[in-house]
Amino acid sequence: MDLEQIKRLAKEAWTTKRYVRIGTIALAVLVLVVILLPLFINVNSFRPKVESEASDAFGRKVTLGNLSLSVFSGSVSADDVAIADDPAFSKAPFLTARKLKIGVELIPLIFSRQLNVTEVTVEKPQITLLKAADGRWNFSSLGGASAKKEPQSGEAPTNFSIAKLNLRQGRLSIGKTNSAKVAIYDNVKITVTDFSFKSQFPFQLTAQLPEGGDVDISGKAGPVNAVDASRTPFEAAVKVNDMKLGSLGVIDPASGIAGVVSFDGTLNSNGSRATAAGVMTGKQMKFARNASPAPMTITVKHAVDFDLASETGTIRQGDIAIGSALAHLTGTFQGQGETEVVHLKLIAPNMPVDEVESALPAAGVVLPSGSKLNGGTLSADLAIAGALDKLVISGPVRLSNSQLANFNLGAKLGALSAFTGRAVSSPNTSIQNASLEARVAPEGMRLNDINVNVPAIGVITGAGTVSPAGALAFKMVANLQGGIAGGLTKVAGVGAGQSGIPFAIEGTTANPQFIPDVGGVAVGLAKGELGNLTKGQIPGASSAAKGLGSLFGGKKK
Repeated sequence: MDLEQIKRLAKEAWTTKRYVRIGTIALAVLVLVVILLPLFINVNSFRPKVESEASDAFGRKVTLGNLSLSVFSGSVSADDVAIADDPAFSKAPFLTARKLKIGVELIPLIFSRQLNVTEVTVEKPQITLLKAADGRWNFSSLGGASAKKEPQSGEAPTNFSIAKLNLRQGRLSIGKTNSAKVAIYDNVKITVTDFSFKSQFPFQLTAQLPEGGDVDISGKAGPVNAVDASRTPFEAAVKVNDMKLGSLGVIDPASGIAGVVSFDGTLNSNGSRATAAGVMTGKQMKFARNASPAPMTITVKHAVDFDLASETGTIRQGDIAIGSALAHLTGTFQGQGETEVVHLKLIAPNMPVDEVESALPAAGVVLPSGSKLNGGTLSADLAIAGALDKLVISGPVRLSNSQLANFNLGAKLGALSAFTGRAVSSPNTSIQNASLEARVAPEGMRLNDINVNVPAIGVITGAGTVSPAGALAFKMVANLQGGIAGGLTKVAGVGAGQSGIPFAIEGTTANPQFIPDVGGVAVGLAKGELGNLTKGQIPGASSAAKGLGSLFGGKKK
């Protein structure tokens, strides 16, 4: 290597070192500037402007605590954030947060002292939503309409916009101004992109539901209605998992209505009317007081329209599936005070008994202990009316070609079954047809026009009540078949103007007691025999007396 090559390499090395030194110095200066810049930029000087612009945008007083600048993340942080509530609802804040992080454009901030917001992140906010008796929400006036002139067109009064808005680890409390009940949703996360009062913007909301479960709502909303923000149009996909009905504070626990519900569907609103459609599945469902949770899943495919102004809704489709059994629910509902008032119709034609039998306890229908309905069909045409906590369900119910297994009605009837001329030894009771008019209310159950055709025994008619505790009080008449039943039942019913042997059903739904109405039979027999004597018909007395003796000698069950 000659001298010239050595000089050239030395010069290149020196030049390289020089550039490295200059680069190192420049980087050090840049780091120093970044570190010292917050000391020279008093971001707290922007606080009045930020508070003022935010207050104008939301139509509520917005207050911020200390502001600090982070050049590395390009953000300004604010402590102790608060947005005031509508004074018509509460003096407490609508929203509070310990930390607010505002993404800003650094170049305009450094050289022009101009604060351009690109992103807002609210950490651990506490939000309170309140609904007044007239249906308005405390967030209805958000958007500036209440602070400025009343808009006529419903358009927002400002074009305040943010590229991205985040709420993380929030808590959402929802209640009513006239009630102490509050539903609390934890771990609330809301993400909004390209937010503007005057245009549509994408959003996503996730949260943990009260007492377990979660919700995920995503879609688009806007433009924001400045007259009433709750009337802002939106379209959203909604997924709800394992929501406990009693945890929402809408249904009074005393009503007995409960269960764990999941939902997958859509929820859309044009600002005046909302529509919900999808599939709801319910587990451990209960529909009456003292009912038992249903062991199977109940599926409801539904379509519901809701008028936001009148707070009335219409169920256009309500297909209820229990296995292969299908019922149809339609009608209307309306918010009224603390609850919802409904006027519904449930039509359930020819449902397979084997599918719905295990769901009967969920409706408050309790079969005798150890018994089970097998086979046949169950039909109902029911009206459901009243407040959710005071529902009245009424209408005809019919059971056809079924069997009550492990329940010997003949044995329960005791002496009455002897009149058929044959013992009813089967442990099961076959039912050809059974019909009644039912009325189920908070004060108990009333069953009228009962008509049960049991081929092995005869036709049983009557009416009675079931108390909320399950106590039975029924007056029945048995029109028995076979043996001397025809003659006896005819005679026994003379006094009452009816044909049959009267008896009572007492005890409980789990353990019913069938008690012959001895007085009623005796009066009927006496009047019947007296009629026979006046006609000179003496022979009938002998068989009637024998039958009565059998009845008195029978053991009461």
